[in-house]
Amino acid sequence: MQPLQSGALLREATLSGDSTMSSASRRKLLLAASLCLLTFRAAAVSNDMPNRHELKRADLSGAPAMEVITSISEYQVGEVIPRHLHHGVETGYVLQGSTIQMPGQAPTRLETGSPIMNLRDVAHAGFKVVGHEPLKLLTVHVVDKDKPLYDWVK
Repeated sequence: MQPLQSGALLREATLSGDSTMSSASRRKLLLAASLCLLTFRAAAVSNDMPNRHELKRADLSGAPAMEVITSISEYQVGEVIPRHLHHGVETGYVLQGSTIQMPGQAPTRLETGSPIMNLRDVAHAGFKVVGHEPLKLLTVHVVDKDKPLYDWVK
């Protein structure tokens, strides 16, 4: 048997009538492939920031409807962090500072080591990174499980 390209095993087993894969196994493989596709599609339309790398997610002890999400986000020079809010508290720390600019305002420096705190359902961000280096943030969100992490605000 020759090596198969990605996805060719299912196709070959199905089309050639190869009996080495049972009907039940084919159904399980098809179901697994469908679930993977749905997961990728859901991620593509989620209310998330592409710059955010999630480190850990866990249920909030004593509050079954809430979760804690720890992430690192990095924004390159010229990128805009859209105005948004969270359904819970966001706290964090500036790992690498940069100069940012809100629309219609003078640039300001967000210093390395600065704390971050954004309260529940309060719109924030909406600035552009205009410094000479990327802005890197460590964030911890304590948010409602049944709501998106980001809700965009115009």
